[in-house]
Amino acid sequence: MQQVLKVHNVNDYARYIGAPELHPLVSVIHYDELEHCRHSLNNYDVFGMFIGDETLEELTYGQVRYDLHRHALMCVAPGQIGGKTDTGEEIKTKGWALLFDPELLHGTDLERLMSQYTFFSYNISEALLMSDQQRQVIVTLLEMLRKSLAPLGGVGGESLIAAHIGLILEYTARFYAEQLTAAVPANSNLLTRFENLLNRYYDEGIYRQQGLPTVRYCAQELFLSPNYFGDLIKELTGDTAMSAIHRFIMQRASHLLINGTSINETAELLGFEYPQHFSRMFKKYFQVSPSKYVKRK
Repeated sequence: MQQVLKVHNVNDYARYIGAPELHPLVSVIHYDELEHCRHSLNNYDVFGMFIGDETLEELTYGQVRYDLHRHALMCVAPGQIGGKTDTGEEIKTKGWALLFDPELLHGTDLERLMSQYTFFSYNISEALLMSDQQRQVIVTLLEMLRKSLAPLGGVGGESLIAAHIGLILEYTARFYAEQLTAAVPANSNLLTRFENLLNRYYDEGIYRQQGLPTVRYCAQELFLSPNYFGDLIKELTGDTAMSAIHRFIMQRASHLLINGTSINETAELLGFEYPQHFSRMFKKYFQVSPSKYVKRK
């Protein structure tokens, strides 16, 4: 059975690898400086950002094995599991880590913005692959944050710390946006695969067991995390993945109704649990009820 390190607070991890404890709510770690570092498979109750400055093999993220390549930035959120099982041997690794407690964000502007940073729920295969210049920007900010923690003596300064972390997240989001833009040509057939997936969903009767298709279902079938899939669809279409799914459903509904399928049967064939739920979505999309829509046609 794999041993899992419970990272309930940031210093649980700092103590485990022998890093300095700088503050009860935030930890900035430079792996290059550690003398007695060890691998660990971690169960996080905190947010974490990890920069690998060398290739690390056979790490774990949830139930998936992966290799972390040089200058890759991986982010984790509370409730996630990641890392590598401790073999008992000391290792020498390079890179940086930032861990911060959700408590640090309470009542701050950053707390309201966290939902926008979808990269905390990306799969590891969707890690940020940074250029040397991008890495240097993030590392410089980490160095500044670490220096600012020293005069605090481990207490206070939470609002300034949160603002500094917010700057790091903004740069990370900007670099991810650049990566997504660059990924669009490589994913030029994603919309076609997405549409084919939705067609199969209905043609093969999957809706009978699953109900309406979800972003999570589509992402999993396309081997992407829900957030990365959603961000790619947004980049490709300017719209959300959920809106794209609803648009497909409504277009299919229109075709069924025009060809004489009743409202109740149409709702059932689309995976709605109740006809009134279908009618509400239909009216919101077409600005007219299903019955009036049929009469117009």
